Amino acid sequence: MDRKLWRRCRKLADDLELPEPFDPAEFVRGVAASRDRPIELLPARAIAGGPCGLVMSTDRADYILLPANTSALHRQHILLHEIGHLVCGHSGAVDVGALLPTLSPKLVQRVLGRTVYTEVQEQEAELLATLVAHRAARGHDPAPAENARVSRGLALVERWFG
Repeated sequence: MDRKLWRRCRKLADDLELPEPFDPAEFVRGVAASRDRPIELLPARAIAGGPCGLVMSTDRADYILLPANTSALHRQHILLHEIGHLVCGHSGAVDVGALLPTLSPKLVQRVLGRTVYTEVQEQEAELLATLVAHRAARGHDPAPAENARVSRGLALVERWFG
């Protein structure tokens, strides 16, 4: 990870409005409002060997497919990762017909799945998700000692890359 990537993600994460206390659905509504585009969450079964989550954008809205067959914590991280791709403005292309055969390829402008991103885009989305999750946890402050340890770790990383 380079300094430029760290600074970009840190700024993006700091600029996001997080509800207090953190609520993933409320966070998604806020991101949608700031982008002036609806974001719809769709539960799906994760397929072995397939992407954990998926972002798909159409003329009407952005859709995030989340696995229903995983833990709530894992689902939240996947959600934050996919939101990270939207916030970062990533785009990619996959064979829509292979992934979602019932949708017209003309309907879908772009489909973003973890299998099509560049390594840098994946790092960026993952770092942004982690920074947002840390801010959300810090706001709840359920374990001050643990949050202090994580904060010290992030400060160290920021010194290295900031």
